[in-house]
Amino acid sequence: MFAALLALPLAATGLIAVAAPAHAATGPTASVTMGDSYISGEAGRWKGNSTTTSGSRAGTDRAWTSGSSYDPARVYGSTAASGCDRSDVAEVRSAPTIAQTQINLACSGAVSANVFRASNGGQSYKGEAPQADQLATVAAQNNVKLITLSIGGNDLGFADVITTCVSDYLIWYSYCNDDQQQEIDAKMPAAMAGVGKSIDEIRAAMAAAGYSAGSYRIVLQSYPSPIPRSSEMRYRESGWDRSDIGGCPFWDGDADWARDRLVPQISNALAGVAAAKGVQFMDLRDMLQGREVCAKASKQATSSSAPSATTSEWARFVDGGLSASQGVIQESMHPNYYGQQALGRCLTLLYAKPSGDYSCRNTAGQDASGMYLTAK
Repeated sequence: MFAALLALPLAATGLIAVAAPAHAATGPTASVTMGDSYISGEAGRWKGNSTTTSGSRAGTDRAWTSGSSYDPARVYGSTAASGCDRSDVAEVRSAPTIAQTQINLACSGAVSANVFRASNGGQSYKGEAPQADQLATVAAQNNVKLITLSIGGNDLGFADVITTCVSDYLIWYSYCNDDQQQEIDAKMPAAMAGVGKSIDEIRAAMAAAGYSAGSYRIVLQSYPSPIPRSSEMRYRESGWDRSDIGGCPFWDGDADWARDRLVPQISNALAGVAAAKGVQFMDLRDMLQGREVCAKASKQATSSSAPSATTSEWARFVDGGLSASQGVIQESMHPNYYGQQALGRCLTLLYAKPSGDYSCRNTAGQDASGMYLTAK
């Protein structure tokens, strides 16, 4: 099932800056998300995981139409073709009470350079203009109140880390965490500089559109861990069940490293950027606690056990991408339908906090309504 994993991809003048934009008084209020796959809505197709490969995949595949036919555009719309994969339950879409309009500019696979304005080094991606340039258009047509950014993971090569760790489990029977930690450490300074510049570029685009600094908010968020620590894995370390059933082919040592060192390291670095740039920070490192792929506290759907927000996993398992598997590889290790609804609830709760940094966590046995914030 996992032979194809090596292909895993992992999105003005001072006067104008101070004046309130004339269009904002009449345009609808808007909440905008920017960045990569963790906020674009990648994996929103899936309501939990199931090893059933036919039909609706035990009710988990929202792209199922009939028989053995599937249409990802039912979930990702036109972006299914480009691979940006903006789902209908992406974080911004799952937080509809924040503003009158929800606008998702994020794209799966994006790096920081895909956020920058083209005039300042920004690069187009998957047929779309840099996201800050798209924001300029959005800001001219709407009254933007909130901009939420998720970026930096692809600059760090997070998809490559997952690919290496999976291949070390399936093929090489060795740990990945030692060499991958060195790779992350080497890339961290440039990646965080890119995150900081992304925030600067967003502010520049908003200022050029006539927004004052206090007329909107920016939130920088971190990443949740899609796999649990080894003590919380429901499958034994060695054997086909962890890989072919659970979809979590990681050695215990690598799972512990990812959950308790890598994800916190990235979260702490992003928190530092948020503090330096004066934006709010939402820490998501524990958002999926107990709902991760292969977590003991969750389970897969089966023909006799339907998917459920209270019992199913909230992240997509590692999918091999072969004809017998489901969906596409790039959906692997991302918050799924339930996880994105939870992210939307986190964002809604944070918007009610005009200042301060917060962590978002879930309540065991509850759906997205059980999400809550704790001050950092």
